[in-house]
Amino acid sequence: MMAQDEQVAMPAFSVLDMGCGTGPATLLLAELSGGHVTAIDLHAPFLAELDRRAAEAGLADRVTTVQTSMDTVPVADGSADLIWAEGSAYIIGVDTALETWRPLLSSRGCVVLTEAEWLTDHPAPEAQAFWTPGYPGMRTTAGNVAAFQAAGWEIRASYVLPDSDWENYYGPLARRLQELRQEGIPDTDLAPVREEIDIRAAHGSDYSYTAYVLRPRG
Repeated sequence: MMAQDEQVAMPAFSVLDMGCGTGPATLLLAELSGGHVTAIDLHAPFLAELDRRAAEAGLADRVTTVQTSMDTVPVADGSADLIWAEGSAYIIGVDTALETWRPLLSSRGCVVLTEAEWLTDHPAPEAQAFWTPGYPGMRTTAGNVAAFQAAGWEIRASYVLPDSDWENYYGPLARRLQELRQEGIPDTDLAPVREEIDIRAAHGSDYSYTAYVLRPRG
């Protein structure tokens, strides 16, 4: 893991994985791109686990982890061919993220990000009550599209996360909750996760994550 004040020398095809966590996307990006991935996160234990997993996968020479914020990435301007942000841009604000990351892109570079957004102008009050505390600035699809275009980004592609992906996540989670309940874990401890599952089941048509492929216009 590199220190925050060391600048990463970027290779022929370079990827920045913003808010990488333990690196499930990082390893795929390294393998599929054939290039080098610089993985950014503030949480040192996540990066240590990613270093371990990269070594185990034989990708240690293609992955560099850096403990820093997503708005202080130590790479040269114009050096990143792909900036990948899987559900992480909202942490610093998606508009701030795009403004900060834009100078880092090479002439052929693009940003791929996923963003939680409302799929309707009138989401259910229950869905709003669930999402607003954690993401008060969450916009509609139309709001995001307008904001990206106004900021000088060309939307090359977009993709709404399908219901099947949510089901693949929440199905096993619901079963695990039942197991924990049978093991004697108090309902009060399980209630926040139960609420999340129930909100999705009742109001899932009101919101989703959308992936965007963005390139600077012009």
